[in-house]
Amino acid sequence: MTRFHVTYRLVAADRAEARARAEGIAYEQTVEVPPDVVPPGRIAQEIVGRIETLEPAGEGVFRTTISYSPDSAGRDVVQFLNVVFGNSSIQTGIRVEAVDPGPEMTRRLTGARFGVEGIRRLCGRPRGGLIAPVLKPQGLDAASLAAIARRCALGGADIVKEDHGLGDLPSAPFRARVEAVTAALAAVQAETGRRPLYFAVLPGQRTEEAIAFAKAAGVDGLLVMPGLHGWGLMARIAGDDTLEMPVMAHPAFTGAFVQSPAAGIAHGVLYGTLQRLAGADISVFPNVGGRFGFSEEDCRAIARSCLDPTGPGRPILPSPGGGMSVDRAAGMRAMFGEDVCYLIGGSLLRHGERIGEEIARMRRALDEEIA
Repeated sequence: MTRFHVTYRLVAADRAEARARAEGIAYEQTVEVPPDVVPPGRIAQEIVGRIETLEPAGEGVFRTTISYSPDSAGRDVVQFLNVVFGNSSIQTGIRVEAVDPGPEMTRRLTGARFGVEGIRRLCGRPRGGLIAPVLKPQGLDAASLAAIARRCALGGADIVKEDHGLGDLPSAPFRARVEAVTAALAAVQAETGRRPLYFAVLPGQRTEEAIAFAKAAGVDGLLVMPGLHGWGLMARIAGDDTLEMPVMAHPAFTGAFVQSPAAGIAHGVLYGTLQRLAGADISVFPNVGGRFGFSEEDCRAIARSCLDPTGPGRPILPSPGGGMSVDRAAGMRAMFGEDVCYLIGGSLLRHGERIGEEIARMRRALDEEIA
């Protein structure tokens, strides 16, 4: 059975300490008992993590790759993540730099149902970047949000995405909001013969009821925050043959994992590889030049991990947001290429009734780059 591999960056004074730290991870992430307590035989030989490599990576820094048995993870993405970086995430000086699930874990885990090709097919956009305006701000009522959705649809948006902060608030309760937006988009389709995909953000409670309601109401996809809703929910939606709904993953509550180069999880792993394994079709992340401080290399690493044809499962769409504007479209295409989903929020809302015109202008800019 092919083992899966995780590469960790370790802070250690010398090779002996690095070796001890690597051994500690191998036990901590699997049996979680001291070596002398591990039963002999299969558990000691197969279940305990194996140190495959240990090399220096700079002064006071080492890099180790540890392999794990797929039977430590089963068929559950939550348990898989628990093995990758469960208890060790609580320790200092350990950072996950790469995850290679191997063929067996890739087969066992859900993965993206639609991926890049599937989302393009649903949008009717075979080439070029996808435009995804965001319904916001928090505090607007359902009718006002639906009016914004209508303007975005008439402007030629590919996806209309709810802001992750809309939840199930008194100003625009989930059900009322979903009904208003789906009605507005249905009207646009009746008028023009086309409408964008609509991704609704799930509330934190009575989630299964909300999923069923969204499906019945005509919502196309679901926005999930794995850092809050849980990675298992995303995998559950992606794996449900009766739903057939794409998933957009939002990074809320995960930022602390990527802020330090000495701890946490590498950007490309968290927002690329792990999203692919857990079932996201679109992975949202803060764009360079915005208010969140991700560097150009951070963003490129995420996009590479999302789109790598040799990665696990289907390639998925990277979706930069935060600080995006129509005027940055050409530069962003040069950076990310064609397979990208652009989130546009606050900068678009400045145009009020002319939101649709701005979306159309962005479409022209992106299409000119293709030509």
